Amino acid sequence: MMRLRRYFQLGTSLGINSWFEGFTSKSVCQLQTKSICVPVLNCYACPSALGSCQIGTIQHFMVVHAIPYYVLGFLGLIGTMIGRMPCGTMCPFGFFQDVLYKVRSLKIRIPEFMRPFRYAVLVGLVIILPWMTAENWFSKLCPMGTLIGGLPWVTISEDVRSMIRDLFWIKISMLIFFVASSVISKRPFCQIICPLGAFFGLFNRFSLIRLKWVPEKCTHCRKCQEICPMDIKVWEGENTGNCIRCLDCTDCEAISVCTVFTGARLAAERREQEISTELL
Repeated sequence: MMRLRRYFQLGTSLGINSWFEGFTSKSVCQLQTKSICVPVLNCYACPSALGSCQIGTIQHFMVVHAIPYYVLGFLGLIGTMIGRMPCGTMCPFGFFQDVLYKVRSLKIRIPEFMRPFRYAVLVGLVIILPWMTAENWFSKLCPMGTLIGGLPWVTISEDVRSMIRDLFWIKISMLIFFVASSVISKRPFCQIICPLGAFFGLFNRFSLIRLKWVPEKCTHCRKCQEICPMDIKVWEGENTGNCIRCLDCTDCEAISVCTVFTGARLAAERREQEISTELL
């Protein structure tokens, strides 16, 4: 499953950034696809990007004091159907972090208490501050924007290089920090910072597609946690907002993919078995 996911991540990352003419023409894509928000973290300003960034779009609406019905509806539909699965199977920055973690080095687990901070980023940097200050604060600091937007433009455009100020070096420092931390920890940006992951994570518990953990088949070997890109203890909750639905753990016979309907049925059947056992 992991190898298949890697190919899909690579294909998706290249697919949504395949307008390579942008590097030669030194311009942003003007195709109709640019009006579509992709369901992953991908910078609008990337010279080869075919779609738009939904987080950037939400910030724009906050700046003009309007509600982004289209973006919220689009993301809500995806979240209702598959939860946070785009994070685990499609996101270019998630793929980038997965690759970096393969580098041999000291490995450090991110404390679980740090994970809710991404909701503060979503509310603070994406909603409240843009509304109050008329500035796109998350986009100003986003390491993905620096990686595929800022750095390419500085490389290909002398005009952009002439506009470099202190903010650019702050962005570079943040990118370096997340690159370095991705080598020693699993997806640090996804676990702690990503506002899109925070939004999709709200749907994990009631999305159509979900995971099912069967305790009777679990040996508590912790292999699911070791293979998990988010370092989740699946036996403590398989459908929390931290799960990116990469499905790597489904190679274990105790974990499987189900729908909200089959999951509810299996839970009811297990409960009936427990009651029968208690009565006996």
